[in-house]
Amino acid sequence: MKLIIQIPCYNEEETLELAYNDLPRHIDGIDTIEYLIINDGSKDNTVAKARELGFHHIVSFKQNKGLAKGFMAGIDACLHLGADIIVNTDADNQYCGADIEKLVKPILEQKADIVIGERPIDQTEHFSWKKKKFQHLGSWIVRVASNSDIPDAPSGFRAYSRDAAMRLNVVNEYTYTLETIIQAGHNKIAMTSVPIRTNPETRPSRLFSSMWRYMKRSSTVITRSFVMYRPLKFFSTIGLILLILGAALGVRFLVYMFSGDGNGHIQSLILTAILIMMGFQTLTIGLIGDTIAANRKILEDVQYRIRKIDCNGENNGNKVD
Repeated sequence: MKLIIQIPCYNEEETLELAYNDLPRHIDGIDTIEYLIINDGSKDNTVAKARELGFHHIVSFKQNKGLAKGFMAGIDACLHLGADIIVNTDADNQYCGADIEKLVKPILEQKADIVIGERPIDQTEHFSWKKKKFQHLGSWIVRVASNSDIPDAPSGFRAYSRDAAMRLNVVNEYTYTLETIIQAGHNKIAMTSVPIRTNPETRPSRLFSSMWRYMKRSSTVITRSFVMYRPLKFFSTIGLILLILGAALGVRFLVYMFSGDGNGHIQSLILTAILIMMGFQTLTIGLIGDTIAANRKILEDVQYRIRKIDCNGENNGNKVD
């Protein structure tokens, strides 16, 4: 059983050693543990520091491509390197390395294929009150969108079985955390969470440069993912609301018309027609989207089979040392 722990890095020269020293060297049930960094176009000496520390593998980008692309490049490299379990953690040592054993345990026991670390958000001192509330709100929205019970959706401390990793797809360029949960929920991949600990803050979060910007981008990711995987439900809800509003206005116009006062409410009749047409158009979009989603499911199954074959061959264009 081979475990590869991957760490996305962007200018992490100062904190990488802390994260490396905290990583486990032995876990019961694991035969081999290897460490990999994804160098996301770092401008400092992150790569040299990783080599000095003894990282087994380095995936390098020539320029910064963002967390989502870095994560998927790491997953792809880990699969080609023969990982049976892949753990993703942060280079700023936010998470306790000793808790990796807790992350992989449900996978070793074949109880889950994806395990997400649940941070003690309310007890984390460097999280502001506003950030804590938004974290809870975002996790609740993801639970609804994914039909799952994951309490800490933004957590980047997670483990994947080989089979689950082969099914991953991330199309947004911001973060993988939210989209992969919605995707896993849609594909009925077994997920669970375990409580973990966090370390004191070593540097400000790069995803939280602005709370409102983070909310805007995260809500875009959630909405886009939900529309991708459940378009019929999304557009049907909007379409039915428009149809109900149109019908209500239509009934109102009929009441006035039969009472002899219809001439003064022609605007209601026009708005009724517009809302009903918009409702039917939205429902039609939902049906088309559902057909596209079905095709996407077929393509994902094809991609999964290709990955199973390809992972025994050479790695793709990303440089891996």
